[in-house]
Amino acid sequence: MNKQNTQGQPGFFEYIKSKLFLKQLLFIFGLLFLIIFLAQLLLKVYTNHGQKLELPKYIGKNIDEAKEAADDASFEIVVNDSIFIVGKDGGIITDQNPKPGSLVKENRKIYVTITKYGTETVKVGDLPVLYGNAFDQKKTELKYRDIECVIKDYAYDPGEPNHILEVWYKNELIISKDVRKEDVQIAKGDQLEFIVSRKDGGEVTIPNLKCLDIEEARFLLETSKLQLGQITEKSESDPEATWYIISQSPPYDGISNIKMGEKIDINVSTQKPLDCN
Repeated sequence: MNKQNTQGQPGFFEYIKSKLFLKQLLFIFGLLFLIIFLAQLLLKVYTNHGQKLELPKYIGKNIDEAKEAADDASFEIVVNDSIFIVGKDGGIITDQNPKPGSLVKENRKIYVTITKYGTETVKVGDLPVLYGNAFDQKKTELKYRDIECVIKDYAYDPGEPNHILEVWYKNELIISKDVRKEDVQIAKGDQLEFIVSRKDGGEVTIPNLKCLDIEEARFLLETSKLQLGQITEKSESDPEATWYIISQSPPYDGISNIKMGEKIDINVSTQKPLDCN
């Protein structure tokens, strides 16, 4: 009986050696490998799900380069604002939100501020009132608008010193008492030149001191911002007498001017000149 079974059907060892068994064995091993691979993949996905990544620093980079780098790191960069900065090229990232080093999830949007392309300008009509105002104060205000200010020259003015009398831009007068060129465009980063007031250095017409006594002459000179110079007596001294001016240097002609602060010398006498009114 055992002999017939052995002869009628293949035995166990013959089955192991058959091609069918090898195929089934390979199929089983392949299926196990696939199951293990899928299990590891699912485990990795599950482990990384919700995992946070450290955000790189994009500040200082060109926007195009930053977008490419962010895309490789599974982030998205969005330009939220742009500002003009003197001396900086356009498209440079100046700020980012979230900040560098923050822990964020994949595909997070990163909002950035970049520098503007081209030069930004300001119209004269959009500037604060400059004429007649203190130079130092307006210099500070214009600094916030990225406009530099320098004093070109000083000029006499009877008002307060260091106040703006004229404003020049690229050798063109744009602001003065009678001028305000509203449409002139001033590039940010450029420089305005100012002429400001000073109390000394002006000129006045030489006053006529003849026939005045010394105190009257002194008062008149002070109101004209001049000084009384050398006094030369032309007659005998008398403590009780009134001294009158009989001549002066420089002389009065009604036309000539003298710089403020200068002195006028006088010749005096106790005898009032005959031609005085």
